Amino acid sequence: MEKILQGNKITLGTCYYPEHWDESLWKDDLRRMKENGINAIRIAEFAWNKFESAEGNFNFGFFDRFLETAKSADISVIFCTPTATPPAWLTNEYPEVLNSRIDGTLLRHGARRHYNYNSPVYRRFTERLVEKIAEHYGKHPAIIGWQIDNEINCETDEFYSDSDTIAFREFLKTKYTTLDALNSAWGTVFWNQTYTAWAEVYVPRPTISDSVNPHEVLDYIRFVSQSARGYIKLQSDIIRKYIKPGDFITTNGMFSSLDNHAMNKESLDFYTYDSYPNFAYCLGTDPEHSADLNDRKWSRNLTEVRSISPDKFGIMEQQSGPNGWNTRMEAPSPRPGQMTLWTMQSIAHGADYVGYFRWRTCTMGTEIYWHGILDYSNRDNRRLAEVNDIWKKTQKISAIAGSKYQAAFGILKDYDNAWDAKLDKWHWRVDKESEAGIFQAAQLTHTPFDYVYINDDSSAEILSPYPVLFYPHAVIMTEKRAKLIENYVESGGTLILGCRTGYKDITGKCPMHKLPGLLQKISGADIVDYGFVSPDDGKVTVDWEGTEIEASVFNDIAEPLEQAKILGTFKNAYFAGKGGLIYNEYGKGRVFYFGGAFNQGAAKIFLSKLKIANPYGGLIDAPESCEIACRASSSKQYLFVLNYTRKPAQITLKKEMQDMYSGTKVSGTVELAAYGTAVYEIK
Repeated sequence: MEKILQGNKITLGTCYYPEHWDESLWKDDLRRMKENGINAIRIAEFAWNKFESAEGNFNFGFFDRFLETAKSADISVIFCTPTATPPAWLTNEYPEVLNSRIDGTLLRHGARRHYNYNSPVYRRFTERLVEKIAEHYGKHPAIIGWQIDNEINCETDEFYSDSDTIAFREFLKTKYTTLDALNSAWGTVFWNQTYTAWAEVYVPRPTISDSVNPHEVLDYIRFVSQSARGYIKLQSDIIRKYIKPGDFITTNGMFSSLDNHAMNKESLDFYTYDSYPNFAYCLGTDPEHSADLNDRKWSRNLTEVRSISPDKFGIMEQQSGPNGWNTRMEAPSPRPGQMTLWTMQSIAHGADYVGYFRWRTCTMGTEIYWHGILDYSNRDNRRLAEVNDIWKKTQKISAIAGSKYQAAFGILKDYDNAWDAKLDKWHWRVDKESEAGIFQAAQLTHTPFDYVYINDDSSAEILSPYPVLFYPHAVIMTEKRAKLIENYVESGGTLILGCRTGYKDITGKCPMHKLPGLLQKISGADIVDYGFVSPDDGKVTVDWEGTEIEASVFNDIAEPLEQAKILGTFKNAYFAGKGGLIYNEYGKGRVFYFGGAFNQGAAKIFLSKLKIANPYGGLIDAPESCEIACRASSSKQYLFVLNYTRKPAQITLKKEMQDMYSGTKVSGTVELAAYGTAVYEIK
């Protein structure tokens, strides 16, 4: 059977649900897939009852028959553990396996992901089921890999069952040992929250203002992440005992309150993502007047996935039709060319496997509007024809497989700050502004970047590839991370910091020290005043040697330490003339401390001033409406050009390149069709 993500070809697949269809359809479905370039399928993620129809009553005949059909059709199979949807017999007999809302209301049978990770009963049933399935199917020749569960922390990333409270207490005992240490970490002296017995400690519960102690909530999110990771590892450890050499283990996502990097490292061979770019048109934005780049914004998500799984990753679910539930979401249908565009978007960012969701649209249930390649009628349609065309294109660009995405700079991130921003509105506002602003600026100036996640165990090697790093709002800072960053700068790196840096410790409390705290030495900045940009302030700017930069959302007013200097001063505010941009040389490197958030305009100026914008400008001119991405091997570069608009786009190739679709040499002016893509080989 054909393997995927081996670094030798790009493979197309789809999600298939044999339990949804009469067995008489299976053979013809697989034949049509094969004829249109689909060589892999994912199955079984919601099919628990097909394996265990009643407690302890196991039967494998249904999927035995399907796997033999797939084997005969020469279709490779990604087999799933079906633990995302516990059966009715289980939840009815053992309601303690259910998750609950914060008020204690149980989330009942009838949807998906309604279990909790910490129920000993659910873990016992999971362990037995996965053991039986892996033992039975682990050596099946049609199976090439395994997906654990489905979309961990999707639907909800909050868990409030009694089992979660019990597990939370154990998590805290391990972390703090004593209640005195917990009370200190959580600052429970505030509002008389002090705990005198472990039995008094619960997962967050309803409060009069719906505001729970933020230090508790930060630890609770860490606990949710650890619980989810532990549940995945439970399954991964079982599966590894039975699978064939070369078969992989993965899961799909990516969702919040989860350290995906740690989960990938602990339990998976690589990560896969579910990419639905047309969510951009159903989540409350006005696409005609939106600065967030609509479906192009999914390149940000793909950058995130690439950081989780840098060696290789795949797309387990790629949008192929309109989607939504009968109760929410109304994503429109991909226009002709957009399936190709989004597939190439995924490949450009490093995916060598793209699996479409789903083969045929379901005729029943909550997802009757979550369309697949085929509609209800089952006849050939334009989307299937486009899949066939994509297959032909991927065959022509197969040399790209295994090559790596090329980034001009990096953006530092960490989970402590991501989770703190989720619960802290002051942090969230600057974080949201800068994440969108830097991404938009990078896209519109054709400047590719990587996200680089760090923690206290990170080594200098993960930072060294990047001549420039943004760390927009490192609100929480630890001594080990500060030392890591100091070593990067001292060795010659350029670091850009934004407002609100370093004012919290790992618990989320605000120590009594000068800002930016642990990064004051390398930044050369002393923050003497700060505050939100008020509506009465209008537009606050910083004059950077004649260039005005908007310092949006929040302002840090800074004075330079003696070795540093003011590079830019504030205008249009009561602190006009004060330091808004501090510059410090440290070792062989340099640090810029900017007293605002990075909106698109500010980020563009930094990219330009630091001379990292548009690194492929010597090869190609393209309008802002096109994304430029590059993958490279040891000897070749592959340049992707993606047109996200419904109008043709003109690009100019400044040197001769090989058009990988046509196999011809091209240079000069080239027109891309609406939603058109091009891939060029540069030797």
